[in-house]
Amino acid sequence: MPTLHDPALAPAGPNAPLVNGAGEPVSIVHLTAEYYPYARTGGLAEAVNGLAAFQRAAGAGVAAVLPLYRTVRDEDPDLEPVGQPFVVNIGGRAEEARVFRAAGPHAGPLVYFIEHLDYFNRAGIYGEAGSDYPDNARRFAFFALAALTALPRLVPGPILLHAHDWHTALAPVYLRTILAGERWTRRVATVLSVHNPGYQGHFGPEVIPDVGLPWDVYNWQMLEWYGKTNFLKGGLAFSDFVTTVSPTQARELTTPGGGFGLHHVFDGLGDRLVGVLNGIDQRIWNPATDPQITAQYSAEKLEGKRRCKAGLQRSFGLPQRRRVPLFGMTGRLVTQKGLDLILAARQLLEGDAQFVFLGSGEPRYERALVELASMAPNRIGVQLDFTDRLEHRLMAGADIFLMPSLYEPCGLTQMRSQRYGAPPVVRRVGGLADTVDDGLTGFVFDGYTPEAFQDAALRALATYADTARWQAIVRRGMAHDFSWERSVDTYLDVYRRALAHASAQR
Repeated sequence: MPTLHDPALAPAGPNAPLVNGAGEPVSIVHLTAEYYPYARTGGLAEAVNGLAAFQRAAGAGVAAVLPLYRTVRDEDPDLEPVGQPFVVNIGGRAEEARVFRAAGPHAGPLVYFIEHLDYFNRAGIYGEAGSDYPDNARRFAFFALAALTALPRLVPGPILLHAHDWHTALAPVYLRTILAGERWTRRVATVLSVHNPGYQGHFGPEVIPDVGLPWDVYNWQMLEWYGKTNFLKGGLAFSDFVTTVSPTQARELTTPGGGFGLHHVFDGLGDRLVGVLNGIDQRIWNPATDPQITAQYSAEKLEGKRRCKAGLQRSFGLPQRRRVPLFGMTGRLVTQKGLDLILAARQLLEGDAQFVFLGSGEPRYERALVELASMAPNRIGVQLDFTDRLEHRLMAGADIFLMPSLYEPCGLTQMRSQRYGAPPVVRRVGGLADTVDDGLTGFVFDGYTPEAFQDAALRALATYADTARWQAIVRRGMAHDFSWERSVDTYLDVYRRALAHASAQR
């Protein structure tokens, strides 16, 4: 495959925001299983897209690399091939890959896709019908190694490789093991971001040779974890720096209750583990300019929010009662999101309030919510088909937002809800603890019990009845800065430390 450097990737010369010890501009490459709008199952896609876009806006050379799923061509049927097919040698197999990129002008980050029809041209990203694909270890190992194989032909000069979650965690492992003898790898520093520590990539020990790694990495300090292979653990062992998506989450990862079996590994990283809060694109999530909502409004002029509420009630078949409090929830319907607490809060659900739920997930939660809506159609509305437009309209129309998560490394929807004047009810964990101030911009509880959640929700209802106090909370939340710009500088500092660490290891 020939060298095909794109000038849009090049940083701004000597004024580049990221340089190495020799003063050379360093390009940032995000390796990710999801990237908005091409592939998304949760917040990962938007988080990586947001970070990459604002790093590029700050003058850095930035690219993102992800698998060429079927959903990618659905989003962009005009992809451009980059060079010829090339061979990836993995686990004793010679497999063919090809690189494509998003077509058109490249004012933002370049986006590349790794094609392998057998692995990625499927109906799902990770699985179908509630089950993971049985060859996920091989699929994502191939993706990581194929992306690394293409990297020196795509990106000029030194590189900061930023891998995201377990799906890409083998990239730092490959760089420092089977690729360590190649000269270009000496100019690569690595950062691994842990977005959701509940998913680590656990597989049997037999995958070690199958993904092309030597058996000597299967030990308790590297990839072995209670008799299994743990991709995320391997990435933690071989990365120069590790980040997670909020300061509170970084502390929680080092505790037995928050580390998901890897707390000793996280704790052993010391100052090489940093929590950097995610952000949102406040140009898109701005009720004063949002074209997808019923009426635009601002903290100074809230009249439009009343029209948005009426529109949301109408679209979900609920009576248009102006003063009845309307709770909203959007996201994946899974255990992590606190659905068990909501379903057990009978006093709240049976009171004089309305509820709108948007999202899909585990069948048991979908069935439970649909049953609630059928029993109380004038108070509860459910939509299992998620769309961006409906999410915007829910944020704009809801009075109060529900996010009582069991754990939440960062979370984005609680930031959006505050921007849209819907104070959230959240549990004091991860990024929720870092972004919601109890009684000031939302309502926070501690224990993971229906009683603790319901008490916080009832506090929200009591405050809602006091119009002056409620509007003060709404306006305070709408004024909060959740922009990506505040995080870009922090990431650049982490990158500089990763570059220094990589240099010292050589």
